[in-house]
Amino acid sequence: MGKKNKQAPKQQREFIFEKKNYIFLFIGLAFMALGFILMSGGGSDDPNVFNPDIYSFRRIRLAPTLVLIGLGIQIYAILLNPKKKSR
Repeated sequence: MGKKNKQAPKQQREFIFEKKNYIFLFIGLAFMALGFILMSGGGSDDPNVFNPDIYSFRRIRLAPTLVLIGLGIQIYAILLNPKKKSR
């Protein structure tokens, strides 16, 4: 019994996402990072002193909105099918 030399067909590796998907993924990550950066800070060095800056518009409204927009962009990037033809 000799060895059989069968060549397996070469499979070309394909990425799951295309360039357009990755662009949207990085845009979503940038929105989320900006939101978390804007959310940081506002604390007081002295625990006995209250700093009302923690309730600013930037930390309560703007930053969480940016994070949610970033998550929405991430979901869109994952569900985007760049191979689909436009009409």
